Amino acid sequence: MTSSRPLPIVIVGHVDHGKSTLIGRLLHDTGSLPEGKLDEVEALCRRRGVDFEWSFVMDALQLERDQGITLDTTRIWFSSPARGYVIIDAPGHEQFLKNMVTGAASADAAVLVVDATEGVSEQTRRHAYLLTLIGVPQVVVAVNKMDLVGFDARRFAAVAGEVRDYLARIGLHPAEVVPLSARGGDNLAAPSAALDWWRGATLLAALDALPSRPAAADRPLRLPVQDVYREGDRRVLVGRIDSGRLRLGDALRFLPTGRTARVASMEGAQGTAPIAAVAGQSVAITLDDDLFVERGHIAAAPDAPPAQALAVRARVFWLDERPVAVDDSLTLKLGTAAYPVRLEAVERVIDTQDLGRHQADTVGANEIAEVVLRSPVPILFDPVADNRLGGRGVLARDYRLVGGCILEGPEGARADTADRNLTEVAPSVAAGEIAAANGHAGGVLWLTGLSGAGKSTLAMALRRRLFAHGWQTAVLDGDNLRTRLNADLGFTPADRSENIRRTAEVARLMAEAGQIVVVALISPLAEDRRRARRIIGDGFHEVHVSADLAVCEARDPKGLYARARAGAIRNFTGVDAPYEPPEAPELTVDTTTAPPADAVDRLAAYAATRFALPAGTRRRVP
Repeated sequence: MTSSRPLPIVIVGHVDHGKSTLIGRLLHDTGSLPEGKLDEVEALCRRRGVDFEWSFVMDALQLERDQGITLDTTRIWFSSPARGYVIIDAPGHEQFLKNMVTGAASADAAVLVVDATEGVSEQTRRHAYLLTLIGVPQVVVAVNKMDLVGFDARRFAAVAGEVRDYLARIGLHPAEVVPLSARGGDNLAAPSAALDWWRGATLLAALDALPSRPAAADRPLRLPVQDVYREGDRRVLVGRIDSGRLRLGDALRFLPTGRTARVASMEGAQGTAPIAAVAGQSVAITLDDDLFVERGHIAAAPDAPPAQALAVRARVFWLDERPVAVDDSLTLKLGTAAYPVRLEAVERVIDTQDLGRHQADTVGANEIAEVVLRSPVPILFDPVADNRLGGRGVLARDYRLVGGCILEGPEGARADTADRNLTEVAPSVAAGEIAAANGHAGGVLWLTGLSGAGKSTLAMALRRRLFAHGWQTAVLDGDNLRTRLNADLGFTPADRSENIRRTAEVARLMAEAGQIVVVALISPLAEDRRRARRIIGDGFHEVHVSADLAVCEARDPKGLYARARAGAIRNFTGVDAPYEPPEAPELTVDTTTAPPADAVDRLAAYAATRFALPAGTRRRVP
């Protein structure tokens, strides 16, 4: 029985790795080619005096046949006995990455095609990283052209290992890596005798095994307003439902105004008057209250609105030859809305080849970066992890598309109200008064280092030492925060960054209250620690608790390294995720050979020189 909801999949990979050939042969082998299409392609090849090419089934443009490359995305339907599919054939050539980004945006899964003779190329890496950028969660890898390597199992194992290693480093875990020959149809829709050593699935079986994502109709209601018309005394709101369901009489909350009203009437296509509509349908509605609503506003259920923020964290793929720089003005387009934004910060630029991160004030053509975008008006969005459609947008400059982006969340804690209705309250007790009462200033000792380096042990021992001297102290330990304040966060790059941001905000509040806050947190990335420094200010003191990886792994107090080496933990710092040691910490404490007591002595001495007030300046508060 074929599933009623087709699965949209994107086919990506380097130019000439065989994507179009794979699709053409797959359509043939599943009986999905239109009547007479095969005869048409064969006749074309005879007229041109060239060998038969399955890629001509897809490459419908004359220019594409002449150049042998796919220029634009193409959509085509096919089905297996298990379900229907919509194939999005994306261009592989670097020059056409813009089409690849826009084409893949609607996919729920991807087939990453890799040439068995070439292995993982730079374009393979870039396309794989783009899949994470636009939020495609499911990947099947097709190691194509196995016929050119004699269907050699060892060559397949080498390429498969290379692919799996790279994908794991960017947070993708393929559902299957399949050896095949698209030209000959080997292991495409049916097993092949040439691959008699292969015990896994065919490509089609691997696709059939992918779970379907929840239908758009089952997600929270999002109705972006496209236009507002006047019909006599009525204001008619027109738009296409992105997700959720809408019924006559439903209460709607309109963002960004926050006003609510009920659906008084509803019209569908061709003037029909349905009482309900679902995601994918266009509707024209009137309300029981004359609210101010305009293009770009979003209607949602009152208890499940989208997020709002003046500043958002985004991952950007820059497409324009002219780089974008900090403070440049752009237009962020989300659905029917267009927001004027400024590039407030470039937190890191990511090299898709080696996944290295570097600091920069600009983002160049085909580079991927993690940035902060700021708008003078509230941006309405859904974090991409919650709603892929509401979390993906494009960037324009001078009316030209120049980049694609996904929105990961608000920058800072102020979502929904978007800073509009908040006024910070000045403290009633000055920092100097608190310091005079305590005999020391407040501040933060931020202990960073590998798991097993001894951060938590030193933090707890230091707190005991300072407490014995009458100082106001507290410890913020990474594991304790993860089980309480940050229990809702996972271990994606965005969640790890948010974990550090929240910790820094709490540490700042505690330091302003006069405490010496000892933070014990791996905090592996330098940019996240720089961000913590910006949040906390002058009271931030970075302490590198240094120990060799081999020593930390030998200690392994929590058994985490053993689990990571066994594959039970992914993206574990020091094993398959990077740790960036501080370049210029305020203090380095090497625990490789030094006993813990010596390290605590150094920390306590450092704290005394940085936070203690001169003798005789402490006063008691009546």
